[in-house]
Amino acid sequence: MNTRTETPISSPGTKGIFEVVGACPHDCPDTCSMVTTVQNGVAIKVHGNPNHPHTGGALCTKVSRYTERTYHPERLLTPLKRSGPKGSGQFVPVSWDAALSDIAARLTAIASTDPQSILPYSYAGTMGKVQGESMATRFFNKLGAAELDRTICASAGGEALTHTLGGKLGTRIEFFAESKLILIWGSNSIASNLHFWRHVQTAKRNGAKIICIDPRKTETADKCHVHIALRPGTDAALALAVMHELIQHDWLDHDFLAQHTLGWDALRARALEWSPQRAAEICGIRAEEISELARDYGQTCAAKLPAAIRMNYGLQRVRGGGNAVRAIACLPALTGAWRHRAGGVLLSSSGAFAFDDDALERPELRTGGTPRTINMSTIGDALQAKNASLGEPSALIKALIVYNSNPVAVAPDSSKVVEGFAREDLFTVVLEHFQTDTADYADYVLPATTQLEHWDIHGSYGHTDVLLNRPSIAPLGEARTNTQIFRDLARHMGFTEDCFHDDDLTLARAALGSETDFDGLLEQGFLTLPLPDAPFAQGQFPTPSGKCEFFSQRLHEQGFDGLPDYVPNYEVAHQNPQFPLAMISPPARNFLNSSFVNVKSLRDIEGQPLLEMHADDAAARNITNGDTVRIFNQRGSYRCVVMVGQRARPGVVNGLGVWWRKLGLDGRNVNELTSQRLTDMGRAPTFYDCAVQVERATT
Repeated sequence: MNTRTETPISSPGTKGIFEVVGACPHDCPDTCSMVTTVQNGVAIKVHGNPNHPHTGGALCTKVSRYTERTYHPERLLTPLKRSGPKGSGQFVPVSWDAALSDIAARLTAIASTDPQSILPYSYAGTMGKVQGESMATRFFNKLGAAELDRTICASAGGEALTHTLGGKLGTRIEFFAESKLILIWGSNSIASNLHFWRHVQTAKRNGAKIICIDPRKTETADKCHVHIALRPGTDAALALAVMHELIQHDWLDHDFLAQHTLGWDALRARALEWSPQRAAEICGIRAEEISELARDYGQTCAAKLPAAIRMNYGLQRVRGGGNAVRAIACLPALTGAWRHRAGGVLLSSSGAFAFDDDALERPELRTGGTPRTINMSTIGDALQAKNASLGEPSALIKALIVYNSNPVAVAPDSSKVVEGFAREDLFTVVLEHFQTDTADYADYVLPATTQLEHWDIHGSYGHTDVLLNRPSIAPLGEARTNTQIFRDLARHMGFTEDCFHDDDLTLARAALGSETDFDGLLEQGFLTLPLPDAPFAQGQFPTPSGKCEFFSQRLHEQGFDGLPDYVPNYEVAHQNPQFPLAMISPPARNFLNSSFVNVKSLRDIEGQPLLEMHADDAAARNITNGDTVRIFNQRGSYRCVVMVGQRARPGVVNGLGVWWRKLGLDGRNVNELTSQRLTDMGRAPTFYDCAVQVERATT
């Protein structure tokens, strides 16, 4: 078999068999290098690139079936115009020219009155720098549209890291294999960070102890030596109690604390308020579990052995999520764990990438004052808000262009989201591969290319390699790249700036800047960033002080507590007689947010929407395994099948998501119950800060 890397496969009629190196586009820390086998212009297989160290030849179950997604019989391959009521999913095919001409005319009319009543809505349907926010943002900057505050996944944790470590940086993923103690905190790594799990397995075989901290008994917890099943939203209390024990037993690196931290005396005083007994009552665990966790961590570091913490984003999806991340991120500085390349903490590595966003997005195209900003996590309320500044009861948002996202399924408090999208006066355009829940509410649906059909550049939030994606096949049907759709729309709007003519390779080069070996990237498909093995062994944190900031002056000046603290959930379920169960909504193993839900082979594995429930809670409600149950709170209700067992801890239920609403028993999904309230920092959603009640469904 030949390997061809210099050009993409250009058409279905191309003869022969080739392999084309690309990159997985999905919202996952692994960012795999993938290889597509193409025969006579048709992609026949996708597999992991064996030459990429982080991928190691392996893909997750989801992406290994990417050809099934690309050639799905329900793939959208022509522009569609709505022909029935909003939400009905009734459309008729139209030509590209007709669709773009009408969209441009509608946007021009709206912009003539208030361009900031036009809102882009996008997130990580692709993580690519080219097909993500390059040409699209140029378009919206020129238009003068409102800006979207993209908070729905990681902004609480990201802001917490910035105020503690100086940015989204940490232990390099490959060095976890050398650790002697690994805390997997709020992560189901086997399902959501598979290639990290390889390093955990290596460390485990070499004698490392692996501890999982998670409300749910995940597949990862099954494989760890210890599982600490704390209540959702209590991670900061646990971290502070661990600090308490580190101080009491003097498992501290006094030299590191003196030279490389800021605010130690104040943090020490706060931590000493948090005995294991106090934290145990809040966390719903035994005090001995906290003491043993602290002993494992403190004694490993005191013996000058590497101890590392892998956080993930689930733990920050509560009211005090930012504080929780801050508290956990402080721990390696107390013990000097940063001195080892296999010690420290990692939540995200994305701060290591110096992409040139200004070159991609061209902010100079925007004129006028500061744009209106809409938080994507509160889109339900935003779509129903009125524009008092216009002196009339008109909608704040009059047009919505959705790409790389499915907000009707994934945004919280979805009954309000649906109500907003159903507005007849809201002009909605959706760029999509499939007719999702969101697409059902569109006025126009425009068919977009998949990762096998376009160029892109990818960073990662789990490793530190830049990846190139080459198109391996020609676009199917009439599908167009995101970039081409916005180029064409700019032309129909009469935008004449040269930047709207940049092709995708020009955009890729712009993203990387002049310092990157783009030819080397073209040749190999990936490049490793030149970074130190142990980023903070000598301090040098990229904070204003140059130190790990236990106390953040920046937070203090914003009116927040400068020290990390435990912030209780908005909805403390075990203290709420009306809604006494806490609910978290972790992803189903074979879906990625709402992506892949319509891939039949993966949906067959998942079976149906499920609620996991502990046997004690089920028995108290006369619920048995396999029953259809109704989960409800003050925001709404949702029916699904219950799985009674040990995955859920007492007092907590796990609503596995994110299924498309239209595939649920009652046309709803778990986000019918989640809240639009925001986190303590980062303006992020509180998906896992949710109190509910559960009962057997009567019908």
